[in-house]
Amino acid sequence: MLNVGQLNDGIVLDHIAAGKSMDIYSYLNLDKLDCQVAIIKNAKSRKMGKKDIIKIEGGLDIVDLDVLGYIDHKITVNLIKNGKLNDKKILHLPKTIKNIIHCKNPRCITSVEQELPHIFHLSSESEHIYRCLYCEEKHK
Repeated sequence: MLNVGQLNDGIVLDHIAAGKSMDIYSYLNLDKLDCQVAIIKNAKSRKMGKKDIIKIEGGLDIVDLDVLGYIDHKITVNLIKNGKLNDKKILHLPKTIKNIIHCKNPRCITSVEQELPHIFHLSSESEHIYRCLYCEEKHK
């Protein structure tokens, strides 16, 4: 059994679908942080079979919950204070996401006006479909 040290103050991202932890690492820009980050891949889980876990030293302000909600709204965000579980955050699909995904439509204004933010709105919660604010292109 692998044993990863206890986190004194920070965030534990739990119930990540197996193999998705590196995507989350990239989306959250965790490589740019000056803190400890532990990634546990393919951990055994009674609920999921296998799962990934990410432990991040530091406060909740370093994690964008909208990014996590977009990637997988079933992830559990556990806040740890003084070595104990202090709070749990439940994620939801964000209604609007900004500069997380980019519009692929070559006729979209964002392909011409490079400084425009890429904004997508949730158009179908049941199907997890986001559409570009400017051209209504569906993100795939």
